[in-house]
Parts: sequence; structure tokens; C-alpha cells
Amino acid sequence: MKTQHYKLLMVSFFCLFAAKCTTTEIPLEEDPAPITTLVKYNTDVKTIIDNNCLNCHGTATPRIGGIPLFNYSQVREEAEFGTLINRMNSTINPMPQSGILSAEKLAIIDQWKADGFLEN
Repeated sequence: MKTQHYKLLMVSFFCLFAAKCTTTEIPLEEDPAPITTLVKYNTDVKTIIDNNCLNCHGTATPRIGGIPLFNYSQVREEAEFGTLINRMNSTINPMPQSGILSAEKLAIIDQWKADGFLEN
């Protein structure tokens, strides 16, 4: 009997631990309008980053994660090779921490990636 309880406890612990380690993407709550133009950093993405990320990532020594995001090169580097897009889409640990971005904003970021991280 104790062995069964121990096994159940271990399985429960493992499931809880595994759930905390996922990077499940946020399902879009509404379907954003299709994006039919090329998405570019200066015209489309910069405003999203400025309004949602610079509070924590807007200096040379950011207070969160040590990742500055105040110019195109930094944002592209983190989007292409880092965790920026995954964190924006994460249900477990999303960025920004102040709240999940709208479906429209997430679609713009995803399209920017699909379009090749264009600057202007």
C-alpha cells in the first residue's frame, strides 16, 4: 500500500514539474486580420517593443534578464537567436510580464519573423 502511495506521489510530482518546464504557446483569442504587406521593424515592430518591453529592457543594463531591446540590432538578435518570440508566446512565463500581448501584436511579430526580420 505504501509503495502505491509513493508511486502516485512521484508521478504527481513529475507531472507538476514537467508542466512548469513547458513553453506552450498562447492560443490567439481572436483571429487577427491577415497581414498582406511586409512587416518591418521601423514601421511595425518598434512601436510594440517600445510600448511593451522598454520599461524593463530599455537600458544598456536592463533590470530583467540582462537583455537590452532598445534598437533594431538587439531586438533582431534576441528574436532570431534568443527567446524573445518564444517568451511573447509562452503561457507559462510570458513577456511582457505586465500582460500578454494582443493577438494582433503577436501576429505582427510572427509575420516579422516570417518576412525575414526586415528593418525598413
